[in-house]
Amino acid sequence: MWSADRAALRGVFYTAWRHFREHAPLDGVEALVVEALLAHPEYQDLFVDTPSFAAATAQTTSDVNPFLHLGLHIAVAEQIATDRPPGVIAEWQRLEGLWQDGHRARHAMMECLEETLWEAQRQGVAPDDAAYIERLRAIPKGRPQKS
Repeated sequence: MWSADRAALRGVFYTAWRHFREHAPLDGVEALVVEALLAHPEYQDLFVDTPSFAAATAQTTSDVNPFLHLGLHIAVAEQIATDRPPGVIAEWQRLEGLWQDGHRARHAMMECLEETLWEAQRQGVAPDDAAYIERLRAIPKGRPQKS
């Protein structure tokens, strides 16, 4: 799910949520958007209408950008579906099995992905898949402190 057009990309979230509410068929990306939104009821009201981004983010009670957060959910779901980068499925299975909480496992993976993307952007290079996998492998083996 990539587009240089921010408005078009964000429109996918509104369209997917509308289709879900209307019981219309969902395409592949829309299904991923809806899956992420179902895991985050705190964002669902933001996608009922098509407000401006400022209005959408002003309605949240945290500093989290809902588009970024849901986008990271989608990115991790796509990685798991394709095992790209190689090794991501094994790490997903380890974390999900360890915590018995798929949502918490995805959030842990999202933190690693976010750090990897931030580092690449800061350095002006492509994301380092090996560094990402190493970050995933470094996630503590114990139960998470928060969810």
